[in-house]
Amino acid sequence: MKRVSTVTVRKRLSFILLAGLLIFFIIDIRLGYVQFGLGTELTEKARNLWSRNIPFEPERGKIIDRNSVVIAENLSAPTVYVVPRQIQDPANSAKKLAAALNASTEKIYQQMVKRSSIERISAGRKISYEKAKEINALNIKGVYIAEDSKRHYPFGDYLSHVLGFTGIDNQGLMGLELYYDKELSGTKGSVQFFSDAKGRRMPDMSDEFEPPVDGYDLRLTIDTKIQSIIERELENAEALYNPDGIISIAMNPNNGEILGIASKPSFNPANFRDVPQEVYNRNLPIWSTYEPGSTFKIITLAAALEEGKVDLEEEHFHDHGSVKVGGATLRCWKSGGHGSQTFLEVVENSCNPGFVELGQRLGEETLFKYIRDFGFGQKTGIDLAGEGTGILFKPEQVGPVELATTAFGQGVSVTPIQQVAAVAAAINGGILYTPYVAKELIDPITGEVAMRKTPVEKRRVISEETSKQIRHALESVVAQGTGGNAFVDHFRVGGKTGTAQKAKDGRYLENNHIVSFIGFAPADDPQIVVYTAIDNPKGVVQFGGTVAAPIVGNIIGDALREMGVEPRDEQIEKEKKWNDPITSEVPDLKGMTIREIQQKMYNFKLNASGEGDKVVHQIPEPGVKLEEGSVIRVFIE
Repeated sequence: MKRVSTVTVRKRLSFILLAGLLIFFIIDIRLGYVQFGLGTELTEKARNLWSRNIPFEPERGKIIDRNSVVIAENLSAPTVYVVPRQIQDPANSAKKLAAALNASTEKIYQQMVKRSSIERISAGRKISYEKAKEINALNIKGVYIAEDSKRHYPFGDYLSHVLGFTGIDNQGLMGLELYYDKELSGTKGSVQFFSDAKGRRMPDMSDEFEPPVDGYDLRLTIDTKIQSIIERELENAEALYNPDGIISIAMNPNNGEILGIASKPSFNPANFRDVPQEVYNRNLPIWSTYEPGSTFKIITLAAALEEGKVDLEEEHFHDHGSVKVGGATLRCWKSGGHGSQTFLEVVENSCNPGFVELGQRLGEETLFKYIRDFGFGQKTGIDLAGEGTGILFKPEQVGPVELATTAFGQGVSVTPIQQVAAVAAAINGGILYTPYVAKELIDPITGEVAMRKTPVEKRRVISEETSKQIRHALESVVAQGTGGNAFVDHFRVGGKTGTAQKAKDGRYLENNHIVSFIGFAPADDPQIVVYTAIDNPKGVVQFGGTVAAPIVGNIIGDALREMGVEPRDEQIEKEKKWNDPITSEVPDLKGMTIREIQQKMYNFKLNASGEGDKVVHQIPEPGVKLEEGSVIRVFIE
């Protein structure tokens, strides 16, 4: 038998001891690494397995007007969540919750028994505060109420196409709500609690609250007082003429700020699903394109004056009622023509042959250069989605007839916002501005401005002297010419009528026009420019001066008073016409009851808002002259 020496045994024992020490050393290092190196990470992973999050939605930023009047805000609308593993009696719990929510017991039961950490009850989304209290009172273990909200538009359908709307998750879907969705949305928060695999709360771990970060408030250039005036006039026109559509835009011509913008038919953003998609999906003031008609003559006039092609006071033009160009006969709206007239009277009378003459003096290249310089054929850049570009003749398409018709606004297609921006440039001293509706993004907590838009000057298109001549000519149009129905006592108003035939399948329609008027005031220092167009008004002679001009006059007069512009007596004297409407001064109705007003038998219609006894506010203000039969809006305390 072989004997093992003592030395060998010792060596083997030493080796085993060293190996054991090495193994234990490695284990210690590993344990230390796990404890100190991975401890935080593993603890966090464990916490994530134990944690359950009840989301807290951030407050979506409000949308306010230039004077901080809220036009889109949030109402509390809590949402119901369940943690399935904490539900002790799913059948009974589902029955109770379904009864409170007036929902399907089976659907709620299916959500309560799901193998998930947390479930949002479909029928419990955005419920009322009272309903949330009722559900809390049921004291169902595993049922939670999370803070949520829904969008509220206190002005109803006012400004709806501009504001747009949000979806069920408060995400922007259209309009400014979509355009500035990221800035308005904010960041979600949550309440975090901990439970084991069986859903039991872990008593040694406290709940954690991560507050949501609210979205920025969005301040607009819109003035709700001017917007209300526009909406009132469009509502009256809609009731009176039953048009296919109607739009209006008010802008500060000196910086591009949109003061009011509306179109009909309209919709309530909170109930957008109640109207056809084509109603809420088309913001007509920036999207629709059509022949502008005579409002486009302002551009031809500006080009002719800037190029020195006409002297309004000294030069004369004889209008025979039509003019032949390239084998085509182009007619004036007045049968037999206007006879001999100065070119200022050509503008006042909106004489087509006279503007054909100006177009021919300018020539194709020069006229179309000015048209493009004034922004036609391209987007204005307004900060709203869906803007159109309009259509201009391509250079190779322009012959003598196309040049002539373009000079008086036929054969080209433009958008309303293009016309407003262009005419603003013509009367503000010659600067073309980018129109815009968003003014500032504001931190709702600190009040600090995170983003501020400033006016953008695109280019100078005409000189200040030319702009001054245009203002004088267009003031004459209102006082002495076709725009007389836009005349406002004690305010110098300038403007231009427009009557354009609508085309379909390459042919003009009979007795189907878009009638329009663009006006501004005060004529010597413009503070506001207003454009209104009415598509196919019924039951009336379809002329811009008859239908659209009085609407713009009413808007301008009331808007100037709201803006604090002082009335003055220096006006071009208005030429009286046989068909001028009968006007009366608006009485002071403040403090009177509706019954007292009715007993007075004023020659105006009344539109009352609110509940109570006495009138606390009225639009228009007392002393304003209105056509008899017009609507006065009163607000009851």
